[in-house]
Amino acid sequence: MRKINKLLVVDDEPSILKVMKANLLKEGYEVHTADDGLIALEKIKAESYDTIITDYLMPHLNGLELLAKMKENHIEVPLIIVTAYGSIEQAVSAMHNGAVNYLTKPLNYDELLSVVQIAVQQQNLRKEVERLRREIKSVYSFDRIIGKNEKMQAIFDLITDVAETDATMLINGETGTGKELIAKAIHYNSPRKNNTFVRVNCAALSETLLESELFGHEKGAFTGALSARIGRFEQADKGTLFLDEVGDISPNTQSKLLRVLQEREFERVGSNKTLSVDVRIISATNRQLHKDVAEGNFREDLFYRLNVIPVELPPLRKRIDDIPLLTMHFLSKYSEKFNRNIKSISAEAIQLLVDHPWPGNIRQLENVIERAVIKEKEEEISSATLSKCIRYPETTNYQYFINENLPFNILKNQLLEKFEREYITRLLSKCNGNISEAAKNAGMHYKNFCEKMKKYDLKKWDYITSIQKPS
Repeated sequence: MRKINKLLVVDDEPSILKVMKANLLKEGYEVHTADDGLIALEKIKAESYDTIITDYLMPHLNGLELLAKMKENHIEVPLIIVTAYGSIEQAVSAMHNGAVNYLTKPLNYDELLSVVQIAVQQQNLRKEVERLRREIKSVYSFDRIIGKNEKMQAIFDLITDVAETDATMLINGETGTGKELIAKAIHYNSPRKNNTFVRVNCAALSETLLESELFGHEKGAFTGALSARIGRFEQADKGTLFLDEVGDISPNTQSKLLRVLQEREFERVGSNKTLSVDVRIISATNRQLHKDVAEGNFREDLFYRLNVIPVELPPLRKRIDDIPLLTMHFLSKYSEKFNRNIKSISAEAIQLLVDHPWPGNIRQLENVIERAVIKEKEEEISSATLSKCIRYPETTNYQYFINENLPFNILKNQLLEKFEREYITRLLSKCNGNISEAAKNAGMHYKNFCEKMKKYDLKKWDYITSIQKPS
């Protein structure tokens, strides 16, 4: 059943109040009215509204004073100011103090309905974000992992079931999808949680160093081995050993790793003494190991030993329904870290995030939100701020953009919009917000360039660095 959004219309002229209510009722809104600023404030305190439309000049409390009282009472509802006494000063003051829009009488009701629709959408998004924030610490979180996507929920169910066992697991996923977080979640929800979790990045070490890192070495085992050293297997005894990028280990080390998995025994480099360990193995890779096996680059017997319980982590572009949830998690995290009072993110900014291909996956999303929190000057991250923090690869890999499930024309329009937004954003940054100069560089008519800016909600003030934004 579709949610009916509730509006409050405030005006001391009965005829205008009646006409506004009638027009909004026709659009399916639930409309409440007040003919006085103080009465409106009492209604706002008593009930929850999705948007407020208020006259500027009213008895007892004018529109800006009503907005100020709402802020004092921590009431977050989009407010649109309407007045017959429009001026640039009033418009700047209203927007600066938090009004979402400003209209002058006589009203264009098509414009009013459009403005109200956008404000209601923003409020619905804010409410959804608040709901998602509450869910982060409840049913959609498994330790530090966040996701309500169907595939992620299936993974949560799987790792919840196997965490209590000692089953060997292989986590497959692109860089930045959270493979180590999954491994840690399994460990810290297992009977081994009070023992050590040890990580080894197999791709970062040469064959000789990796063997020493895994199994340890005796003094004098090789040049530079000035003392004996225990390896990661010994460090992880009774705990969990996480082999990250296991697909990159050499054939020789693969053979030695296979022996440990089979017999739980090994020797340090330069020693004949056999050591035994009790270690749970969790591996991860961004490679398709079954293809490496077929091509003879990875031992088949080792692959099956590692792949007892396979986990396939989807890339972020295939779990876009998790983007708002993840975004709010990172927004809360970095707002607290940097002591910033940023409470939300605009609908347009969320759309930018949803539309992005995310070749760097969750790690890239986190970096983008961290930069946006640092750059944003208001209490809500805008699309203009976000567009400066998010960049497409210099050489576009179209596999990240193309969704073969979409019709050709829809996908083509999406790609065109991505290009237009990025191109215009870069031009405005280059030209310090000078629209005339940017339009000239683009070879576009000034009016057409402005229309593109309006389409993508780009404001010149967000790109001016050499002068102060007016207050």
